Amino acid sequence: MRKVAVVGYPNVGKSSLVNRLSGSREAVVHEQPGVTRDRNEVTAEWNGREFVLIDTGGVDFTDEDPLAGSIREQAQAALNDADVAVFVVDARAGRRPGDDELADLLRRWPKPTLVAANKIDSASDLPLAHDFHGLGLGDPIAVSAAQGLGTGDLLDAMVEGLPEEDADPEEEDVVRLALIGRPNVGKSSLVNKIAGSERVIVSAVAGTTRDAIDLPIQVGDRTVVIVDTAGMRRQAKVTESVEYYTALRSQRAAERADVALVVCDAQDGVTAQDLRVADLAMRANCATALVLNKWDLVAGTADEVGGRIDIDHERARVAQKLRLRPKVLTVSAATGRNVHRIVGEAIGLADRMRSRIPTPDLNRFLAEVVQSRQPPAKQGHRLKLIYMAQIGERPPRFAIQVNSRNRVTRDYAYFIENRLRERYGFAGVPLIIDFNERGSRRPRGDRNGA
Repeated sequence: MRKVAVVGYPNVGKSSLVNRLSGSREAVVHEQPGVTRDRNEVTAEWNGREFVLIDTGGVDFTDEDPLAGSIREQAQAALNDADVAVFVVDARAGRRPGDDELADLLRRWPKPTLVAANKIDSASDLPLAHDFHGLGLGDPIAVSAAQGLGTGDLLDAMVEGLPEEDADPEEEDVVRLALIGRPNVGKSSLVNKIAGSERVIVSAVAGTTRDAIDLPIQVGDRTVVIVDTAGMRRQAKVTESVEYYTALRSQRAAERADVALVVCDAQDGVTAQDLRVADLAMRANCATALVLNKWDLVAGTADEVGGRIDIDHERARVAQKLRLRPKVLTVSAATGRNVHRIVGEAIGLADRMRSRIPTPDLNRFLAEVVQSRQPPAKQGHRLKLIYMAQIGERPPRFAIQVNSRNRVTRDYAYFIENRLRERYGFAGVPLIIDFNERGSRRPRGDRNGA
């Protein structure tokens, strides 16, 4: 899909314009400058033509902060990947030295560039756009991200500048993989290691990532869209409004994903907040695994036996605390150890979310469950499990016909669920089990993992 890079000085309204042009609220918008840092790709459509808008951080060549340097590199990478550039300027603030420096870069860029004079909120503001003719990039297009004025003209010009699409690729089985977790546990470093390039900004400063960044990669013949997210702290510790909105986008990223990898710091083990984040993903019906990152640091300070005991303890604790019993994996973003393994595990979880189990297999499983542990009895009448079938997927949903719904105890329902996970590899996969009474029309169920 063709791409449009949206670039400009900090706080000129790039993210607001991206949201307006795409008709979404994907990009984080805040009055505080410097909120956007990484490249954030948002799909848009105009007159039947689909394309991708790349929202970038504000480019300030005079800022000597290392983070500002990383933002400039990400903006340059967006230009390298784009077919058209939209240079957003603040018409109300007028032309600034920073605009001239970026314009000089874009004049040497070999592809079409459009100047969007933003914050033209009424007809009386139109003369403000003329100040930007001097940038040498053609006639500025007056727009208002807040009001939507002039955005149709801008979209027309963008689509006109885009090259024709190549032949449509065949539909692929795409896996959406969200990396979520506490701040500064190495999510962005892990994304870069998986992608094989410096795709997102990495900093020792907690909270560097603000947007939920989508990154498509190829793993064999599969397309995996990796979503890097902002760190999620306990609600009581969220004091800034920017952090509130970035955490909200992290939650939405989990809701849109097939699989969530909850990244933890191996030096801390699995903390209470890690468990809360994992529970949030599971409640969004997302297949989940926990990943202990920075495992190289732990391995360097403990002998092999001690390391095994530690990981076994963490796995036992997670199995006790989280009903879906997700796997606990180890990885090192610094050394690359086990990176390919966790991607493979994520694809496997996505496949299990979509899998279907033949009915004869399920009924053999049901018979084995009854044989290993007799169903409960109430007032001298025993629960009978008559028949089992899968009735849905993503997440997998099963129906078990019973003689009496009232005789199904929570303990026995959990027992069946856990055996189902063990038999068919559903560790970390949300399951729904309906217990339907024979002769009843409306199913009544126990929603497992919700």
